[in-house]
Parts: sequence; structure tokens; C-alpha cells
Amino acid sequence: MTILLSDAGKRFNRDWIFRHLNYSFEKGKAYAITGPNGSGKSTFLQVLSGGMMLNEGVIEWKNEHKKIDSERIFQHISLCAPYLELVEEMTLDELLSFHQNFKPFIPGISANDIILKVGLDKAAKKQIRNYSSGMKQRVKLAQCIFSDTPIILLDEPCTNLDAEGITLYQSLIDTYCKEKLVIVSSNDEIEYGFCENIINMSNHK
Repeated sequence: MTILLSDAGKRFNRDWIFRHLNYSFEKGKAYAITGPNGSGKSTFLQVLSGGMMLNEGVIEWKNEHKKIDSERIFQHISLCAPYLELVEEMTLDELLSFHQNFKPFIPGISANDIILKVGLDKAAKKQIRNYSSGMKQRVKLAQCIFSDTPIILLDEPCTNLDAEGITLYQSLIDTYCKEKLVIVSSNDEIEYGFCENIINMSNHK
């Protein structure tokens, strides 16, 4: 799975977030998107996810050289971001079962396995609304990392996590994402330290 950008540009009103960007994201590699606050890291991630359109240039998603239509790319991508909402009226059991109707989990891993792996087994029957912010972030990471998709997009993935949660995040990445295309938007090396490739948004204005 690859994402190809050719002379890509995105702007809001007259301000360019990035412009003339040429880049290739490849399966089995990890990339960090860095830059000052307001530099467009989250916007760039939204473009890569297909959630936002470019103002100029071309973005292509390919699976084994076969182009994937932009309207179907969501089937191949999982996203974890602070601005994504959970269905808080559901319990964790219910939420994961609901999620599987849209994106199945990695083969051989059940919802119960996931609950145990993220350390939420004692809270599985509680409504998400009663979770702490750190627990909710664990749920978001679980939905993203355990989905059977070749592309993982992570926007500030350790938001609200304590030291134990950060260690869990790093372990999940190391165990389940080595064969995937992983892109992390962050300025914190704790979140992207495993990434071999770094894109600084300030260099693409």
C-alpha cells in the first residue's frame, strides 16, 4: 500500500498550509509529520486520509500498483485523533462489536482479546461516558491499531495518556504495526520516535 503526492497543495482562504509537495509513503515504513502548532500537521493527515481535498496537485492511493478510488480509501485506513468522538452511550463491549460492522479486526484477535490487551477488562461493561480521558484514548488507539487496515494514521496518539498508557502505545505499535504504513502527526518524540522518516511542515510552505 502506498500514498503518492505529486505537486500537492492545500490552502485555507489565501494561506497555503503546504504547497508543491512531492512524496511517497510506502507500506512497512513509519513517517512522522512535525512542525509548529498551527503549521498544518492535522490538516495534512486529513488530506492523506481522504477526508480533505487538495487545492492543487494530485494524491493517489495504490494497493499493489492498483489505484484505489478516493471514495473507498476509508476502507483501507484507520485514524486515531483527539477530535474523533466515541459513542459514549455504549459500553466498550458494545462499541467494539459495533466497530467490527464497519472495519473487521486483525484476524485471530477478538474484541475480548483487545479489551485485555489495552487493560480495560475491568471497565468493559461500563458506558464510555464514565471513562477517564486516558481510558477513552486507549479505546481510540484500540479501534485504530487493531483494525485490519494497511494504513494507520495517528494524530497526537498519546494525548491524555499517563506513563503506563504511553508504554502501552509503544508496545502496540511495535507488535501490530511493523507491516503497515504508519504516519504520526506529532511534535513529541515519545509518540514518533520509532519513525524512520520525518516531514517538517515548515519546509513545505
